[in-house]
Amino acid sequence: MEQHSYESAADAYADRGTAGARVLVVDDDPTVAEVVSGYLDRAGYVVDRAGDGPAALNGAAAHWPDLVVLDLMLPGMDGLEVCRRLRARGPVPVIMLTARGDEDDRIMGLEVGADDYVTKPFSPRELVLRVESVMRRTRPLAGTRSLGAAGLTVDPSARRAAKNGAELALTLREFDLLAFFLRHPGRAYSREDLMREVWGWDFGDLSTVTVHVRRLRNKVEDDPARPRLIQTVWGVGYRFDPTGTSGQGEA
Repeated sequence: MEQHSYESAADAYADRGTAGARVLVVDDDPTVAEVVSGYLDRAGYVVDRAGDGPAALNGAAAHWPDLVVLDLMLPGMDGLEVCRRLRARGPVPVIMLTARGDEDDRIMGLEVGADDYVTKPFSPRELVLRVESVMRRTRPLAGTRSLGAAGLTVDPSARRAAKNGAELALTLREFDLLAFFLRHPGRAYSREDLMREVWGWDFGDLSTVTVHVRRLRNKVEDDPARPRLIQTVWGVGYRFDPTGTSGQGEA
């Protein structure tokens, strides 16, 4: 991990409306935790730290965070289990820290509900940008009109979604992905398009999009194995079809 001076790098992220937001940093490496916490503190966040899974769960119970930066490899209780238990307590955005090259671990993190991930070794400045990106998307959008089609409704101002009147438990990225599809029905988008439009990044592991589409299908499709709303367009990507016709299967 790059260890730069806090002064020049982190000042660029201050005053972006993040003051007072609480971030829980969970990593058993004291050096990593200290550097990450320093950058986040300089960026205007209130930072809590934990060195293992139980401490993270206890810390979250005492002061529920607005976001968690969570190392995958923790002693005793790994980050996947911590993420599962946090999700069981309530919605909270999670950015997972994973070892470079461990694609299976990254996908597992996304499958249990992580909203984003950063691979080690990483630049703390990049991590702060990722945190800011996720936090920006958690803020209610006052005055934004509600969206609806095919029994699905999304209220961006309240960040609530429902299917046939029953509220959906969506992660941050799942919510954004559904809202994007509802805004642009009938048009096919590549995974690169969705990475850029929904995640706000021009680069990244495209399996992130694939996993989130699969998770979203599991929550909005009557039969996720034969999706009719979020359709695969072979050779292109995905298309939201509010009519639910011509489904092409899962991919």
